[in-house]
Amino acid sequence: MTREEFIKVLDERGYSYEIEGDKIVVDKRKGNIILDSLTSLPSGVEFKNGGGVYLNSITSLPSGVVFKNGGHVRLDSLKTIPPGVVFKNGLNVYLESLTSLPSGVVFKNRGNVNLDALTSLPPGVVFKNGRGVWLNSLTSLPPGVVFKNGRGVYLYELIGGWFGDWDDYIDGIDNNVLLNGMISKGLFER
Repeated sequence: MTREEFIKVLDERGYSYEIEGDKIVVDKRKGNIILDSLTSLPSGVEFKNGGGVYLNSITSLPSGVVFKNGGHVRLDSLKTIPPGVVFKNGLNVYLESLTSLPSGVVFKNRGNVNLDALTSLPPGVVFKNGRGVWLNSLTSLPPGVVFKNGRGVYLYELIGGWFGDWDDYIDGIDNNVLLNGMISKGLFER
């Protein structure tokens, strides 16, 4: 999709935006941005609206897309993600169909990260999100993956459920320190 085509869609739907250099900054103050019919975006898009961003038909993103919106980000059909996509949104990130992540991706959203279809992670992926990380299909965790998130990690295929939320059981040991130590020793490599 070209920048001009994207701007035309924004105009037709009544979504406000500003052009800042090479970026298109979409800013609908408090509301959601719902663009479920789009299958692609141009590079250099930043979402800064107060609500959620719903792009459920998009299967790939260009690099440089930034999510700084106040609500959820739903990318349910997304299969791959390039380096340089930033998640700093206020709630959850839903990447239900994503099958791979490049090294160096950092999640800084305040809610959960849902990566249900992901089967592996490269070294260098960092989770700094505020709540849990859902990795239902993950079959290995290589050294170099780092969890700094606010709640546990759901690793159904690896351990059969949650790793973390043990504050009442292991006094004085941070769940992420324990998990990251186990990852660095290669305990989850297959």
